[in-house]
Amino acid sequence: MTFAEIASPMLFAAFVWWFSTGAILWLNRLPHASFQWSFGAASAITAAAVAGLAMSAANTSTSGAYVAFASAIALWGWHEMSFLMGFILGPRREACPADASGWRRFRLAAATIMHHEVALALTLAALVVLTWGQPNQIGTLTFLVLWVMRLSAKFNLFLGAPHRGEELLPAHLQHLKSYFRNRRMNALIPISILSGVALACVLAGLAHAPAALPLEQVGYSLLLTLTLLAVLEHVFMFVPPPNALLWGWAEPAATQHNSVPATTPPVAKHLTVTRPAE
Repeated sequence: MTFAEIASPMLFAAFVWWFSTGAILWLNRLPHASFQWSFGAASAITAAAVAGLAMSAANTSTSGAYVAFASAIALWGWHEMSFLMGFILGPRREACPADASGWRRFRLAAATIMHHEVALALTLAALVVLTWGQPNQIGTLTFLVLWVMRLSAKFNLFLGAPHRGEELLPAHLQHLKSYFRNRRMNALIPISILSGVALACVLAGLAHAPAALPLEQVGYSLLLTLTLLAVLEHVFMFVPPPNALLWGWAEPAATQHNSVPATTPPVAKHLTVTRPAE
């Protein structure tokens, strides 16, 4: 692969991550009355994304990889909006009791996001069925990488981190802060980061294998970039992230509507959206 062939998919993935994260943050800062309109528009885009995933599954060209990747990101973004805007959460919408610990605290925390997690799992299962036996699996793999890395981020937030992105939570999700822990380190984060790096190495090997097809070269390069960004987001739980530089353009509305006084630097979640305590 030439430098341009290597750089193009990586730049594309980084741009999609940067722009989609900022767009969701910006929309989430608008007045609540706008949520139905923006979520409705996102649902229409998601319908087109599902069609894109279905059609691209048989497309073995490089354009098929880009379409599948972008469609999976759009579908993931719909789930992020459904959570942050309060449409799909969980049966529990109360703060964690001060005396809750151990397994009880975990059960209560899980109940705050249960419906969201079920929706993500069902969507992933549907993508597996939709693309089963097809040569282009980039869309399904994109959603799978996002799902696994987001689960890792959620567990790390639950176990404790110094930079938890609490100020990203709108007023109707403020109860989630009580399920976070403020800790300098937890035992899971090294495993999460090393596992992410290992996955990135595997994807790099697949993308640059001598016998790799153009679809595989581009598709695995997109997944490689997404994985590295997810690892970076894990690092940003413990190192102050440069959010003003990355998403300053998404912040103006925050001071007018749903913003909450920041206690820690925001954390991008990916996708993120996000780093809500999902």
